[in-house]
Amino acid sequence: MGELTLGLGVGAAVLLVAVLAVRVSVRLGLPSLLLYLGMGVLLGEAGLGIEFSDASLTQALGLAALVLILVEGGLTTRWSDVKPAVGAGLALSTVGVLISIGIAGVALHYLLGLDWRTALLWGAVLASTDAAAVFSVLRTLPITRRLAGSLELESGINDAPCYIAVVLLVGTAPIGWDAALLLVYELLTGAIVGVALGWLGAHALRRAALPATGLYPLATVAVCVLAFAGGQALHASGLLAAYLCGLVLGNAKLPHRADTLSFAEGLGWLAQIGLFVLLGLFASPARLLDAIIPGLVAGAVITFLARPLSVALSASWFGMPWREQIFLSWAGLRGAVPVVLAMIPLTEGRPGAEQLVDAVFVLVVVLTLLQGTTLKPLARLLRLDAGAQPREVQVDVASLDELDASLLQVAIPKGSKLHGVYISELRLPPGATVSLVTRSHSAFTPGPTTRLQEDDHLLIVTTEDVRDATEARMRAIDRAGRYARWHGETGLG
Repeated sequence: MGELTLGLGVGAAVLLVAVLAVRVSVRLGLPSLLLYLGMGVLLGEAGLGIEFSDASLTQALGLAALVLILVEGGLTTRWSDVKPAVGAGLALSTVGVLISIGIAGVALHYLLGLDWRTALLWGAVLASTDAAAVFSVLRTLPITRRLAGSLELESGINDAPCYIAVVLLVGTAPIGWDAALLLVYELLTGAIVGVALGWLGAHALRRAALPATGLYPLATVAVCVLAFAGGQALHASGLLAAYLCGLVLGNAKLPHRADTLSFAEGLGWLAQIGLFVLLGLFASPARLLDAIIPGLVAGAVITFLARPLSVALSASWFGMPWREQIFLSWAGLRGAVPVVLAMIPLTEGRPGAEQLVDAVFVLVVVLTLLQGTTLKPLARLLRLDAGAQPREVQVDVASLDELDASLLQVAIPKGSKLHGVYISELRLPPGATVSLVTRSHSAFTPGPTTRLQEDDHLLIVTTEDVRDATEARMRAIDRAGRYARWHGETGLG
């Protein structure tokens, strides 16, 4: 009983500190995931002395956390945002992954002297962009919908082919052409399972009369986790099934949808915090010194060679401009997923697996610090900053549910052409209205002659059928001003 009390107390304290660390990371401009890793290291053998070296348990808990992160990503991704980027996202997460594995494998074979199979295994471990890192960092950046959609789809889907590639390469059996058929089967079957369970789950939840509101979020997440289990049971990709199930459910008309999305977001944060603290706890600082050079070499290969070439060979087919390709190349964030994937050869007892885990840990810390802190300046430098981006505010209001309406929040940044525009000049579609404006720590209900200013925050109530048009109109005015239509600006890009 004493150990249980101590464990719960330490866990609660770590969680509270981690939640406060989010605010600290925003002020410092650092990705919060790095702070979680640091907390784990401080708790570990080099800090408070907690010894944890169970690779199998780390892999299992890491995979469970990854499932919850993908579920949250799917549930909170709007189909209208990612629809323009489906082609590029799918290419990056499949063809791009294979290209990245191949290029990284060749480079690491010659640079680090690894045998071919081990070099390709390193490439497979490092090819995955991390869903947790992408969802937590990119959703705070005001970039174009197509660019954000490409990155979100890629990070949500590419874990599956990377996981399959690692499992194939970690063994000793020869890899023939049947491996390509196995990859297609696992991805296709996983996608079918995810979409089917998502559709059935949405259909059932709309007709269920559950006795408590809080049961709907639990049931929704349970359906997604069931999709993962179902995919794995069919020897398919459970990760892809979980993500697509969440995507279908998140875009369906679910009862108490705001509650569900808020619960999923909290669950996603809990999974991220637990995962990164666990990985920091597992790391051994004494061994990391020997892994610095291999980690930096592998990081340089992935960042400056494999990732740019895979993006160029995948995204250019979809008419993506060179500026967006540069941003996509730099935004291939690595986080916990490569470390979790590196645990697979370690638990299988593959020679050199410990060096791989340590090198990946070093690489993740360096790249997260380097890329995570420079994405926003890079977006501005490449002129990809999309300005004012409407985002949904999750509020559970019965009257909004009855109207099938949403509450959007729009922040007017400095330099936005929304500055100086009158409310009447917004010309929002019927069914959408600006209900509140906050300015200089005060709030008021605007009228037709209210003139918008920089740093204003708007709350817009809009029915679901005109939500996309409302968001497009706000983007158009932000880019081209009150006469956006005359300039041919639609806000759809």
